[in-house]
Amino acid sequence: MNRKQAIKLALAACAVAAAGSTFAQDAATEKEAVAMVKKGVAYIKANGHEKGFAEITRRDSKDFHDRDLYLAVHKMDGTAVAHGTNEKMVGKNFMEIKDMDGKEYIRERVTFAQTKASFWTDYKFNNPVSKKIEPKTAYCERLDDYIVCGGIYKK
Repeated sequence: MNRKQAIKLALAACAVAAAGSTFAQDAATEKEAVAMVKKGVAYIKANGHEKGFAEITRRDSKDFHDRDLYLAVHKMDGTAVAHGTNEKMVGKNFMEIKDMDGKEYIRERVTFAQTKASFWTDYKFNNPVSKKIEPKTAYCERLDDYIVCGGIYKK
């Protein structure tokens, strides 16, 4: 390999590394997930359930959809009432849904919400940015008979 080829190869490697670094920097953080959930809870309290759930479900909401971070809200029976990336989920019961490892993560949320005002839960889910199933952790808060969650993808 001559010097020119070596430089091209090194530049290409740097570009790939930079792209991976950029994606990691663009991914939401735990702090951002907590802040968005708290903002969602406050919005629902201030505007009512119907308007709050509609805004959370609106895909182009600037308040409740940011990169790979969005909110999902479930009733205590596991029924989705709002979902930031897929409005077709609204109205469906997900109590028995399992992630690729067999974890019933909505059931776990409901169980935690019965005794905790806020909590974190881990599962695997489709990342709307990468379009791949990835490990995810969600921060959730109980609001009346609802569970408001916002999750981040772990790298």
